[in-house]
Amino acid sequence: MAVALAILAAMLLPCWGAFPQFKKGSTKMNGARCSHHSECYSDCCLINLDHGGAFCVPRARITMMCLPQTKGAINIICPCQVGLSCIHKDPVCTRRCHLI
Repeated sequence: MAVALAILAAMLLPCWGAFPQFKKGSTKMNGARCSHHSECYSDCCLINLDHGGAFCVPRARITMMCLPQTKGAINIICPCQVGLSCIHKDPVCTRRCHLI
């Protein structure tokens, strides 16, 4: 029984960052219109010029383009999920989320 629990835990722990990070006071789910990143459960309010507005979206996953969270209200590229760092390993390439 203990072995089964250990295997289950080993399978679920790497996926932990995929679950939404709920914050106190946040009210909007992904896809909802927003005007400030603090309104979103994911803490990312991304501007979308094609659809004329800003929407709550998930944070960047591993190897996705990212920018560190700023004090600004709306993001042009989202910050990384919890546990990832937004760095550039090559001065020519854009920043990406990496495990550190």
